[in-house]
Amino acid sequence: MAVYQGARPYSPLFPGRISRRASVPALPRRRLRGTVRAGRRPGRVGLLLGGIVLVFLLAFFWLAQTVRVSATSYDIDRLSAERERLEARLDDLQSDLNRLGREPAVRKLATDAGLGQLADPLVVPAR
Repeated sequence: MAVYQGARPYSPLFPGRISRRASVPALPRRRLRGTVRAGRRPGRVGLLLGGIVLVFLLAFFWLAQTVRVSATSYDIDRLSAERERLEARLDDLQSDLNRLGREPAVRKLATDAGLGQLADPLVVPAR
């Protein structure tokens, strides 16, 4: 019987099967990832889409912060105007109280309300 290089002996128990020991190559095989073995490279489309989403999220965050700052500035201006208006009203009321609290103003308001001057006081002698 001649033995040729590459010929594999058959198993005596199972004539149709090949022996496992003989099929092991002399050098171990290098393991390759499935994508490399299939000739595919990792796609840059996913990376590109992720970058676009990240840019949109950053732009949206920046826009939200800008709107918040503008709204806060608007509220500060509105409250400052309201404070100035209230201070002017307080000054008006204070001047009215100072003017109306004097004796001539009180006498005029009493006469306008229908009150008159008191008569001379009546002195009752003690017993």
